[in-house]
Amino acid sequence: MTVLGQNLKINGERLWDSLMEMAKIGPGVAGGNNRQTLTDEDGEGRALFQSWCEAAGCEMGLDQMGNMFAMRAGTDPDALPVYVGSHLDTQPTGGKYDGVLGVLGGLEVIRSLNDMGIKTKHPIVVTNFTNEEGTRYAPAMLSSGVFAGIHTQDWAYDREDAEGKKFGDELTRIGWRGDEEVGAREMHAFFELHIEQGPILEAEGKDIGVVTHGQGLSWTQVTITGKDAHTGSTPMPMRRNAGLAMARVLEAVDEIAWSHAPHAVGAAGHIDVYPNSRNVIPGQVVFTVDFRSPELDVITDMENRLREEGDRIAEAMGVEIAYEKVGGFDPVKFDDGCVSAVRKAADRLGFSHTDIISGAGHDACWINRVAPTAMVMCPCVDGLSHNEAEEISPEWAAAGTNVLLHAVVETAEIVE
Repeated sequence: MTVLGQNLKINGERLWDSLMEMAKIGPGVAGGNNRQTLTDEDGEGRALFQSWCEAAGCEMGLDQMGNMFAMRAGTDPDALPVYVGSHLDTQPTGGKYDGVLGVLGGLEVIRSLNDMGIKTKHPIVVTNFTNEEGTRYAPAMLSSGVFAGIHTQDWAYDREDAEGKKFGDELTRIGWRGDEEVGAREMHAFFELHIEQGPILEAEGKDIGVVTHGQGLSWTQVTITGKDAHTGSTPMPMRRNAGLAMARVLEAVDEIAWSHAPHAVGAAGHIDVYPNSRNVIPGQVVFTVDFRSPELDVITDMENRLREEGDRIAEAMGVEIAYEKVGGFDPVKFDDGCVSAVRKAADRLGFSHTDIISGAGHDACWINRVAPTAMVMCPCVDGLSHNEAEEISPEWAAAGTNVLLHAVVETAEIVE
């Protein structure tokens, strides 16, 4: 068996240049990116990624959800591929690294292996999953969810954005609907490199996060219906204020999350108020409560208490309340063998590291259902993500990608 040495490293400068070049597509207004899924900008980013993959000698596959698969051949035609990747779509006010580092880090692994003339028994496939963010089309990780059999393709195609445009129609419109059956690919293993999107690694001075688990997630869309009325002429006792009811529900959400400290969290990030006029009492509000915990029974408790508290508040205020579960997944335990490969890679390269639970959802959380999976994380400044000010250093990017390289190559097996 080939012993991997510290001299096996990626080209950090080339990786950084690629990140900066991709960031030119769909620029945000404050230095980040707005490259939302299935927009023209998404299509342009995909085309750039494909051109880079083909220049690296990869064969590109495309499935019916628009998931992209760039394969570097292995020496054994019967060996299942080792997959690596993440996503290229961003939040409306997203950063340059969330998801993108995982895709372009995977590409850099292949480029570096080409530079060094290294062959592997197993093929290596770099993946760009469609609509990981879930902002334009809920839920998040939509296409990896279809790949893993969590969602049906027809259901995914029928998802609509705020303008009523369907996912399937927009995928076809931008020209990235493939013919390949979704989920038909078998994987030897899957690795995802990602920025932490949290403050732990930077605060503790660690180079690498070895992700052992992923938090479970629950998204519940809450609709409160009262009665819109004039803010000046409606007496206080006669008001059915949906906005005030929402405020009280959100206070309850905060209390519920705090009751399961320190690992549980809860908030509402998406809120629509109708009619949203300065002098009209809100007649309806629609908001999504996001609960997360690494323990399934805690998530279940938080969901139940949301409904109990919401019903109590609605009854007391004379408004109507309805709930719809619009997304979520159970807590994830990543594969011991893949996690060990990541940990050994960090040790071999001399990087400080710590085990970590991912607080965000990732495509790896779904792929873990169908293949051995692990994640590598690098720090991000102040833990800030889903924000145009999201930032990492070239050194952090290179360290995470070097760990990814070693974990992938160990799993794909070097051929002498």
